[in-house]
Amino acid sequence: MTSITPFLWFDNNVPQAVAFYKSVFPNAKVEVVNDFMAAFELEGQKFNALNGGPQYRFNEAVSFFISVETQEEVDYFWSRLTAEGGQESRCGWLKDKFGLSWQVIPKALSRYMSDPDRTKADRVIQAMLKMQKIVIADLDKAYAG
Repeated sequence: MTSITPFLWFDNNVPQAVAFYKSVFPNAKVEVVNDFMAAFELEGQKFNALNGGPQYRFNEAVSFFISVETQEEVDYFWSRLTAEGGQESRCGWLKDKFGLSWQVIPKALSRYMSDPDRTKADRVIQAMLKMQKIVIADLDKAYAG
């Protein structure tokens, strides 16, 4: 069976990165991890990682989208992934301490933004554009008008 697996290039810190992601994602599984490479799974998504060195860096052109239901989940992933040197960005985006970009997005945002009532959807979009971490209660208020 053909499959596609993200392959991540780290700056000689693969074991630390895998340990970090394993601590953040409750359903993480590690197949192999050593000083050269790793194969692991986060919430059902397989990843491969390489200790490639400093010549390449992660950037926002690639991010991983975490779809969540509740504010508690948003808060959990946001605080865990920005811990220890991660960086908050805008509109639900952040970088973890390894420079990998993530989006922590509640399903309510997609539901509201796809509403056929474009006035409601536009209010939600405008509210989201002012946020760093997404706050569902603020989306609800914008949607209600």
